[in-house]
Amino acid sequence: MRFRLLRRRLTVSAPRMAVRSALPWPFRWAVLAIVLGFCAAIGLWAFEFGKDIAGLEKDSKEEIARIRADVIRLKSELDKVKEERDKAQSIANTADTLVTAERASHERLVLQAKQLEADNRALRDDLGFFEKLIPAAGGSGVAIRGLQAEIQNGAVLKWQVLVIQANKNVPEFSGTLELVFTGTQGGKPWSASAPSGPLAVQIKQYGRLEGVFELPPQVAVKGVSAKLTEGGTVRSTQSIKI
Repeated sequence: MRFRLLRRRLTVSAPRMAVRSALPWPFRWAVLAIVLGFCAAIGLWAFEFGKDIAGLEKDSKEEIARIRADVIRLKSELDKVKEERDKAQSIANTADTLVTAERASHERLVLQAKQLEADNRALRDDLGFFEKLIPAAGGSGVAIRGLQAEIQNGAVLKWQVLVIQANKNVPEFSGTLELVFTGTQGGKPWSASAPSGPLAVQIKQYGRLEGVFELPPQVAVKGVSAKLTEGGTVRSTQSIKI
């Protein structure tokens, strides 16, 4: 029974029926889109208006500004870290060079120390030589105060002579020094003078003369004599044995 009543209402046999002109479906969709767009615009306006009232937009700007400041600070720290890394890398790259330079410096210092030791020994030898040649008390005039000779490598004889004028304020001495070497050669007596002949000597207070003499083959030197002359007059002589 109810179904029949419902059918009568929905069909042309219904007591009320209205006839309307039908709209094309594109117009219907356009109207629906306009309505939806209008509703969306009203909703967006309400949302923006609510943010302005609540102050959310201001807080967002401050947050963005703070984040930007943090980004700038982090970038600065990163640049600083990169700079320190590059510096450390540079130091690491030059480590080998520094080690090599330090090793070379150490070797140079070792050589200098050896040279200083050699110079010290030479100074001690010179000191001993001069101590032996100090004029005796009461001495006067020019004299040979010491004579030293040493054979080196079995083929060269090195000699040293110190000539001193004991008195002060004396005129300059000008003379010659003659050296004579004596010994044996092949078991026979042998003697020889310096190849260059007598050496010129000019001193005011003291003078040191030295030189070398190359020994002939099979020569064994036994002694050295030194003679100091002035104008043909012998002023001083000294001899040593080796």
